[in-house]
Amino acid sequence: MKARKFAVFDIDGTIFRSSLLIELVEELIHAGVFPKTARAVYDRAERRWLDRKDGYDKYILAVIKAFDRHLRGVREHDFVRIIRHVVRLHRHRVYRYTRDLVRDLRRKGYYLLAISHSPKYIVGPFGRQMGFHKTYGTLFELNERTKRFTGKRLHTEIILNKAAVLRRAMEKEGLTLRGSVGVGDTESDIPFLKLVERPICFNPNRALFRAAKRHGWKVVVERKDMVYELGK
Repeated sequence: MKARKFAVFDIDGTIFRSSLLIELVEELIHAGVFPKTARAVYDRAERRWLDRKDGYDKYILAVIKAFDRHLRGVREHDFVRIIRHVVRLHRHRVYRYTRDLVRDLRRKGYYLLAISHSPKYIVGPFGRQMGFHKTYGTLFELNERTKRFTGKRLHTEIILNKAAVLRRAMEKEGLTLRGSVGVGDTESDIPFLKLVERPICFNPNRALFRAAKRHGWKVVVERKDMVYELGK
């Protein structure tokens, strides 16, 4: 069977104009699934990021800490219910450049992959409504008897290596690097950007921007109603 061309995207900050995990945690607190005190774990980091006194990385790490601290004991049913609400609420809050690129590549017959560090539970439905064929996200252990989360992460060594995830997907789905496209926004996407034929750094952070300059990758910035292509 002929190998199929593919495109691989990060989700948070690349397609979605926020973080799926941040929006999920906020809604879990609002719905009472997480206690209100959960916000105290990342409130200061958020304010310092908004005031440009610290970086986004410290903010998102604090959100991850709050999520991991309070997931244990949450019922899967409640978790999925909140996720459905978050996806419905935020499904159109995407960047135009990457939204249109996804649509164009799908029309051209590309196999679309999304690799994210956000929970697979929310990456899956968000990716499907965007038109992705396959999505990858962080997995969490579920007690099959109680249907409650144990709080333990699963297979972290795999999902944290996006290049390894991509190679496994290529082998499983029969994909070829010829004509392949990759789109990411932070240094965690560099491993899969190095693999694809057409790497695109979209709204990159400083680390990815520097890598793009070294490797000659295209940089695209979307700001307000303008899209700027900074060249290869």
